Amino acid sequence: MSELEEREEPRLAVVLLSGGLDSMVTAALAQESGFAVQGLTVDYGQRHRRELNSAKRIARKLGLARQLEIALDLTAFGGSALTDQIDVPKGGPGNDIPVTYVPARNLVFLALTTACAEAAGARDVFIGVNALDYSGYPDCRPEFIASFAETARLGTKAGVEGTPFSIHAPLQNMTKADIARECARLGLDPSWSWSCYDPTDDGRACGLCDSCRLRKKGFAEAGIPDSTEYAA
Repeated sequence: MSELEEREEPRLAVVLLSGGLDSMVTAALAQESGFAVQGLTVDYGQRHRRELNSAKRIARKLGLARQLEIALDLTAFGGSALTDQIDVPKGGPGNDIPVTYVPARNLVFLALTTACAEAAGARDVFIGVNALDYSGYPDCRPEFIASFAETARLGTKAGVEGTPFSIHAPLQNMTKADIARECARLGLDPSWSWSCYDPTDDGRACGLCDSCRLRKKGFAEAGIPDSTEYAA
């Protein structure tokens, strides 16, 4: 057998690639860990649709093994400022779960990503959730990720046949400043990603929604420039 034939192919991982900063850093970390990365992006009718183009750009810049985009119209349900005619709050994060929470979004998206992984023969799923500097969404917490991993084990052919999925959340316990530092360490350009919930008409990030505020705070605390153009 030749040396080429003996060389092992890298394991495949599927990354939920929203187009945001966290998902970009997560995809790069998966690659750094030695995985061949396939991205999955969900067009769910979000008002910040520029992130869909950012996901394509990130996939291209990182040279992902494959990038898939699927449509799942959550505007039919509404119930969120991101999928309904509800104003995006601009006053900064508070103590309550904000109206930008999309009902069960990460639960639905992780199920889709796991299904994509199973179909592709992958057993590793990456998601860029964060439970420190975040808006308080319940589906970003470590207990949710652990619970979903068990659900995936019980509810998939791979799981019941003894090859369960590993659900990786490498940013889980990082601050936004930590994530900004990882972005810089990995050689990523922040402008490839998009975080704003409510872009201005001229295509700039609003600078005032929770997501913009948390992102700006993280880069400022890390002392790293954010190449994103903000309106405020």
